[in-house]
Parts: sequence; structure tokens; C-alpha cells
Amino acid sequence: MIFLSVGPGSGALRTPEIVRDLASAGHRVEVVLGRGTEHFVGPAAFATSGGSVVEEATEVPEALIFAPATAGTVARLARGLGEDPAERVYVAGTRTAVVAPEMDEPTGEHPAVRENEELLRKDGCRVLEGSGEGMASPGEISNAVLNVLGGSLSGLRVLVTAGGTQEPIDKVRFVGNRSSGKMGRAAAREAVRRGAEVMVVAANVGVKEPGVRWVDVEDYAGLEETTTRLAAHADVLVMAAAVSDFTPAEVNEGKIRRGGQEELELRLVATGDILQAVRESNPDLFMVGFAATHGDPVPDAREKLGSKGINLMIGNDISISGSGFGSDENEAYIVGEAGEQFVPRTSKTEVARAILDAVAVEIGKER
Repeated sequence: MIFLSVGPGSGALRTPEIVRDLASAGHRVEVVLGRGTEHFVGPAAFATSGGSVVEEATEVPEALIFAPATAGTVARLARGLGEDPAERVYVAGTRTAVVAPEMDEPTGEHPAVRENEELLRKDGCRVLEGSGEGMASPGEISNAVLNVLGGSLSGLRVLVTAGGTQEPIDKVRFVGNRSSGKMGRAAAREAVRRGAEVMVVAANVGVKEPGVRWVDVEDYAGLEETTTRLAAHADVLVMAAAVSDFTPAEVNEGKIRRGGQEELELRLVATGDILQAVRESNPDLFMVGFAATHGDPVPDAREKLGSKGINLMIGNDISISGSGFGSDENEAYIVGEAGEQFVPRTSKTEVARAILDAVAVEIGKER
């Protein structure tokens, strides 16, 4: 059970999203509403999101959440004072806690508040910084809770690539692909929720995944350099980005103008192989690759599994309408040395869970 203490503040309006997210991950959530919170949100909002509002925790919780947390809440927790039921549980010894402050800027910057937040961090709390005066996002809060609870990837450093590279033709045009980055984001999210420390190398992804470190790149060269460099500090690489196989031989420094011409000849040259480059410099890294194929993906995935020397290859059939690039759904074959696992068409979140299940099993064998 996870115990959520909701404080007064505009962030309270979004706390049902936290409950919904945690409930979908299989956790039971009990909610206690602090004084003044009823001006922002009431019990009915939590009943429809899968939580239950209580006066006291019905059992010792696995984790505590304080969101939004006022300066008073932060101070009481830091100084061992328990006013509401969740604070008393914390003072009694439950240290698996996530605190999401919401304060105006002068209060948040006050030395006493900063000192209290630092005391909480030293005590083992995860204190989340919001943006401006607002609370951290519900996704960041739920991801942080699931991360501190740990899971099958606890203690591992997972590097995920996401999105699609864009190879410049001139200052305004590029050669690209239809990848949205949704599969990579789903993989990063699930890795966080399994206790991993996650970093994403994102090629032209518009929406960032909360709770992970994020590095933006644009083209093949940027993706190769960044991935190869960061892979040296990772235990697992999930290469979900769609990487261009070709890049323009020459890049115009300005803008190519039509100028009355009816044709434009564009010469492309092949890019390199990021997976192979990473494998050569990181022989012990656990690597997951993706193979997008028009038609049955298994033969291509199995060939690449051997030729690239990686641990798992994910095969996708891009000819299936409404699945794969740009879609919220996918179907895939998870191909390993022992055989193939078919994941029927479902959400990319569920596909990511199946992939990371397979990663956890294989890593468990190595351990």
C-alpha cells in the first residue's frame, strides 16, 4: 500500500492522476486530505481514480507521498514532528518517501526551507523540484515512487535512445523518418519504475519523459557520439531510436533555392552502425536493438542478433496499419538466442513492459 498525503495548493488538483498511475501499476493507494485541501479537491476525485480516502493508514505503507507539500510539511518532516496521519507514519520510521513541494518563490528559496529539504534528502527522502512555483508533474512523482520501491532492474544504469534522426540537407530541410519517440519513452518510463537509473538520448522528441536524465541530439553523428560515450557508464542499452541509414553527402550552408529548376539531385552516403560501434567499445554491455521490417520481422531480427552481437532484438512489421511509427500501439517479436516471444498488438507501454521483463530475465541469468 502507498499512502498519499495531499496538501492544500493548486497541485492537489492533479493528485488523482498520481493515484491513477500507481493503481495502474498494481499498487493500492490510500489518501489522506490535509487541512484546507477540500478547497482544491475532494474525496470523489480519488474514488474514480482507484484510491480510497481514509482518516488513518490501515496498515504500514510501503511508501509515502507528500504532494503538494507546504513549507510547514517540509519543516515538520525534517524536524521529526508529526501533525497529520502521514507525517506521523514518517516520524515512526517509514523512510521510503517522496516529497513534492509547492511554494511561492521567496518561500522556496528561503535558507530555512532549503535546509529542511536537505535534511530530508540526507534522511533518504526523494525531494522533487517543481518548475517555477508549481509542484513536480504527476508523472514525475509516480515514477519517483515506483523507482524508490525498486524492482527487477534495481541498481542498474539503463541508457535508452528514442526518436528519429534528421539528416540536414540545408538549413531548413532534412532527410528523416516517422519515429515519434513513443517507444523509447515507454521503455525509459518502465525502466525507471523497475528501480533503474535511466538516461535518454533523444533524437528530435518533442515530449520529455519525467524523472529521467535527458540529452537531445539531432542527427546520426550526434546520436552515435553521445550514445557511444554514455554507454561506457551504462549496464543496459535499449536502442529504440530510428537511425538514418543514409545522410546527404553535402550539406548546403544556406537554403537551397528552387531558382526555376525542375529537378534537384541529392546524393546520399551510408551512415555507420551505432550498435556495432557500441559493442566494440563495451563488450560486456547488455544491448537491446530494434529491427523495423516491411513484412515478417523475425528473420531480419535473428540475422541482426548474430551479426551485431547483441543480447535481444525487437522485430517490428512496419506494414501493419495503426502500429509502430507514430502510433500509441505496437506489436513485436522479442528475439533472443533461446527463441522468439510474440507480443500481440497492444499499447507501447505494454510492449515496453514485455521487453524489460525479458531484459530482467536475461540479466538475472547472468547474475
